[in-house]
Amino acid sequence: MSEIRSKFDLSGKVAIVTGSSKGIGRSIAQGLAENGAKVVVSSRKQEAVDDVAKAFQAKGLNAVGIACHIGDGEQRKSLVQKTVETYGRVDVLVNNAAINPFYGPLEVTTEEVFDKIMDVNVKAPWVLSNLVQPHMKVHGGSIINIASVEGIHPGFRLGLYSMTKSALIMLTKNQAKEWGKYGIRSNVVCPGLIKTKFSESLWSNEELVGMYTNTIPLQRVAEPYEMAGLVMLLASDAGSYMTGGVYAADGGYLISG
Repeated sequence: MSEIRSKFDLSGKVAIVTGSSKGIGRSIAQGLAENGAKVVVSSRKQEAVDDVAKAFQAKGLNAVGIACHIGDGEQRKSLVQKTVETYGRVDVLVNNAAINPFYGPLEVTTEEVFDKIMDVNVKAPWVLSNLVQPHMKVHGGSIINIASVEGIHPGFRLGLYSMTKSALIMLTKNQAKEWGKYGIRSNVVCPGLIKTKFSESLWSNEELVGMYTNTIPLQRVAEPYEMAGLVMLLASDAGSYMTGGVYAADGGYLISG
């Protein structure tokens, strides 16, 4: 039994987690580090990622902070380059960072907003994955894209966001299909409503939350740490035969009609 349990061990693995200074990303980064990975904490501000890395280090975890605005091409290249310079390899990429600058009907959205959300939510994960691919080809690797149940089932007034997350799901499937021969796995996690700063406008609305929790089987909003376990599985050798998968962690939202 211990031999199977050891497959969850990420010792010697190097993981990049974008958008990991808070929320789901921070929980994922902590989970990977607690399982033995060397973790690169990344988000836009160096001070923010340094604070998280220091907090992890105080717990005896191996982490560094590397700032990166994933919408910036040069910063994307620098993130991967600095990771390799620091740790010598990349084994896991968690494309978690995303934006949702608009809440409303499709027909009143501007092209500027469309371009911005597509750039961060779709183009950036595609480019970052392409940048780590040559490093992963050497020894295999795991790409984990964080999408949303909105990419599977359309919500209300989240049309552009839903489009980007649906595109991310298809990106994942194509990565899995094309890169499996290199030992690179790609999977996508689709969270439901999580209590983070990112989604505060939703979960802080008592009427909306009441409708949501009365509808889904588990009858509650999730906490960020509840997304970490699934990512830890997909990142580890315990998930070595899992690729191209779409995994919902949504309290049953997708089966609630």
